[in-house]
Amino acid sequence: MANKPRYLTKSRFKLGMECPAKLYYTGKDEYANEKLEDSFLAALADGGFQVGELAKAYFPGGHNITTLNYDAALAQTNEFLKQDNVVIFEAAIRFKNLFIRTDILVKKGRCLELIEVKAKSCELAEDGDFIKEKGGIYSEWKPYLLDVAFQKYVLTQAFPKFKVQASLMLADKTTLCPTNGLHQKFLVVADKCGAGGKPRRRAMMTSPLTEQEQKQWILRQINVDKTCEVLYKQTMDVTIGPTKFVERIEWLASQYERDEKINCRPSVACAECEFRATAEEESRGLKNGFKECWKQALNWTDKDFETPNVLNIWDYKRKGKLLAENRIAMSEVMKTDIEPDSDGKPGLSHSERQWLQVEKVQNRDNTICIEKAALKREMQRWKFPLHFIDFETAAVAIPFNEGRRPYEQVAFQFSHHMVHQDGRIEHKGQYLNIERGVFPNYDFVRALKKELEDDDGSIFRYAAHENTMLVAIDGQLAKDSQPPKDMEALKRFIRSITNSTKKSVEKWRGERSMIDLREMVLRYYYAPSTNGSNSIKTVLPALLKNSDYLKKKYSQPIYGGKGQIHSLNFQNKVWIKMEGGHVIDPYKRLPKMFSDVSDHDFKYLSDDDELRDGGAAMTAYARMQFEEMAETERQAIREALLRYCELDTLAMVMIYEAWVDLVK
Repeated sequence: MANKPRYLTKSRFKLGMECPAKLYYTGKDEYANEKLEDSFLAALADGGFQVGELAKAYFPGGHNITTLNYDAALAQTNEFLKQDNVVIFEAAIRFKNLFIRTDILVKKGRCLELIEVKAKSCELAEDGDFIKEKGGIYSEWKPYLLDVAFQKYVLTQAFPKFKVQASLMLADKTTLCPTNGLHQKFLVVADKCGAGGKPRRRAMMTSPLTEQEQKQWILRQINVDKTCEVLYKQTMDVTIGPTKFVERIEWLASQYERDEKINCRPSVACAECEFRATAEEESRGLKNGFKECWKQALNWTDKDFETPNVLNIWDYKRKGKLLAENRIAMSEVMKTDIEPDSDGKPGLSHSERQWLQVEKVQNRDNTICIEKAALKREMQRWKFPLHFIDFETAAVAIPFNEGRRPYEQVAFQFSHHMVHQDGRIEHKGQYLNIERGVFPNYDFVRALKKELEDDDGSIFRYAAHENTMLVAIDGQLAKDSQPPKDMEALKRFIRSITNSTKKSVEKWRGERSMIDLREMVLRYYYAPSTNGSNSIKTVLPALLKNSDYLKKKYSQPIYGGKGQIHSLNFQNKVWIKMEGGHVIDPYKRLPKMFSDVSDHDFKYLSDDDELRDGGAAMTAYARMQFEEMAETERQAIREALLRYCELDTLAMVMIYEAWVDLVK
């Protein structure tokens, strides 16, 4: 059987632009890969599959090319292109060793229009043609524009006698959804196929668009021909290889075709490298592409990877400078590189925390740092009973209801723990709405208000998300053409516990504004085992490792036990168990949220990066909305959601308890 052609596709081009070395590792089973194996799960969570299917629905009569075989897809595309006027979805286009599948290709006579659909929102006043006044490209949009520019180049070369135009199609946040139930016309079905009957998910349109839905688009098509020309002429800021667009394409394609590795110097981009292997994966024989690159470039041995490097320094903006100077290990960082200085506020300043992290590595000091006096003063201002809350939210690409906008935030779940002055702890309340097509935000706030309005105790969140979400709902209430009767009461409540954000037109600071526990961590607590991360899913294991109080208390079956800590979802739960002398992460001891998602993919969705916390819950919510599933499976996911969210607020309580013990 002939070897599969090694074409530079748009996904491989994207990888090569991130880091040329990735082209060698991609698609090889022997290399570990931290990205989702089931790419449809990511499209499900961010609404990508729905945006893609809706875009196709705006072009009725289009021909969909579904085969994954290169030659068959090319043959089908070329046959359709014999027509004077035709619309093709997933059209296959090849020029030499470059190969693309276009989202939508429209042929009108001698004109070819390439439309790249992205699960991203835009607003007319902000985005324009993506070009700054001084001629540069907005960095936020550059990856998407490089993608479409690559496709336009291939299409132009393959059809030199045609006029080629290129557009991005994005969700338009300035438009309103024309009808109720539009989102339910695009559902997910799972076919059993492949080894072991592994499910393959695909999108399915259940009914055609109505005349009103076809007339009032909520996606916007933006011509990017001018932007592509800017990219073709620009000199790119790259560390290796040609710096002009076309020459770089040809270089990446030739290296990939020959399956030759491109050796790169370490850069800041290495921090996001997905071709890493855990110790357990390496023991199973999987290769570590990240290590291979650094060993080749730096002559490192396995031992060199055992200590932190400059990529691990928390929120440090000058990593690239240190890497360029070949100062890679954290032991090579000098105090003058960080310039730690007080900001005049209690606890650690931003730079002081960075230097503390570096200093502890250099001194091989694994002890925790806690600013006892400052933290104790802060805690003495807190008012009982203490309330700990956590939200789970989603941004829905296609709105559930008429009059709502694409990618409006939806708050579908919260958990609430309470700590009383006598030390009594209880899981006080929770909310979860997974009913299909229901916009839950106002009921969500009503339920939260009922939980918190009976006293004036301090309220805690972890990071800014809860504040941002409530401020967004405040805005939704203000803009609603048919607001609920209790709108003013809901807005008063929201503003009493939040602070306005930078985007807020009106400014306020709630008299009972939520206290951010993450900010408390940043200023008053540091554990070297977190390696610079401040995610609650990293801070909690560090606290459990260092707190004898928590180990003793939660190694007993007191959580959900009669007369002990009240829980809404657990009975006699033992949270602390040891393995090899270490505390097992409590999150790893929860039941699986999905029976048909691999452990690898669930780990990716639940990764401890702050930007991805809640990814598993968001995916679960999307599946409940858009997948057909048995009631038993829905119930299992519902119960898992409740348990995971309850642990999030219990983790906040544990942080509080550990601090009370530490500052005594």
